[in-house]
Amino acid sequence: MIALCLSAGALSTTLSIHAFTLAWMHSVEKIRWEEEWRIEGSELHLLSANIRGFGAGMEPPLDAIFKNGAWHYDPKIAPIKRLTLAHSPYTKGYELCFNATCKPLSDFLPNIEETTTITLEACER
Repeated sequence: MIALCLSAGALSTTLSIHAFTLAWMHSVEKIRWEEEWRIEGSELHLLSANIRGFGAGMEPPLDAIFKNGAWHYDPKIAPIKRLTLAHSPYTKGYELCFNATCKPLSDFLPNIEETTTITLEACER
């Protein structure tokens, strides 16, 4: 069964999901950014993204469409094996959303170090 594995240092957990939203707040502009991901085989596929506004380093592409208060677009990147994210006390943490619920990514890795990296990758459950 396809699952999402999260790890940070010696901590790890496995979630039995095949799709998720990764969300975060831009550290300077305080504007929400969301990405829709799907797990296929051993890869993560970025399906779509949306940005709730403009700001430093977060301009939507020219083909983005504004609807429901956000700029929506389809990123043109190849599937990836893993996604590595910075975890730091200096910015609001990433959120992982699935089954109509969003939680801080760090909630899935209790006792996570204050400054570390979090890796997301497809795995077998």
